[in-house]
Amino acid sequence: MTATVASGVRVRGLRRVFGERAVLDGVDLDIAPGEFVALLGASGSGKSTLLRALAGLDGEGGGEIDVPGRRAVVYQEHRLLPWSRVWDNVVLGLRGRDLRGRAEAALAEVGLTARADAWPLTLSGGESQRVALARALVRTPDLLLLDEPFGALDALTRLNAQALVADLWAEHRPAVLLVTHDVEEALLLADRALLLADGRIEREYAVDLPRPRSLDDPRFIALRRDLLDGLGIQTVLQPPPAAIQPTSSARPTVLQPPPAAIQPTSSARPTVLQPPPAAIQPTSSARPTV
Repeated sequence: MTATVASGVRVRGLRRVFGERAVLDGVDLDIAPGEFVALLGASGSGKSTLLRALAGLDGEGGGEIDVPGRRAVVYQEHRLLPWSRVWDNVVLGLRGRDLRGRAEAALAEVGLTARADAWPLTLSGGESQRVALARALVRTPDLLLLDEPFGALDALTRLNAQALVADLWAEHRPAVLLVTHDVEEALLLADRALLLADGRIEREYAVDLPRPRSLDDPRFIALRRDLLDGLGIQTVLQPPPAAIQPTSSARPTVLQPPPAAIQPTSSARPTVLQPPPAAIQPTSSARPTV
């Protein structure tokens, strides 16, 4: 059962079964108003299933869900309509006056004022995701659900998008649930990081670090190690095999010269071009052709 509340999230005993497998098996979750929570777990652990349940897109199953009425979702795919201009995509489904003005205000927050009249196919991947963020912001949500929104972006664009989300969250302060596979992303953005395993929230980590956060902070590094250990990921890089990493006693690789038949020695006779047959190259005694 799903009910709407003023703000924040409360989930009790959430259960979702697919076939004979319980993907979510009695999940309890609380997100305070304005709190940023990251959800991590192995592929197929039920992260997106939980997000869909909070979004109201999956009503099948047991448990209680209390969520704000104003919710917005940003997916890994931008899901922009290619036949509508950017500003139309931002206010898609909204009603009221001055929709163009509301769209432009949201686009200004993500740095895309100049692209309001562009077609989606002319946007880069990063720009498309910023439009998707603007589409979420224009609805002034109390709960923002982010389903791996930066997974398809290159490394540099992803860092910029993460910084933008951090700024927008600080400005608007919705409750946020971020589904991600990126441990560093979770620690850069969230107040808490949750690990989902075996259908339940198995572990919880408080990210008590000052913002903006640094990857070089020893506390950040320690939390990153704890999260990776919780996910069962080896955190120590192994050196390459000895055959690839030679030691000081190993002989360096020496390029061998080409075969003797291709590289003649000083004792080999040089190749001499033979003159053409006499019938083709007349001598001085031969009569010229008349």
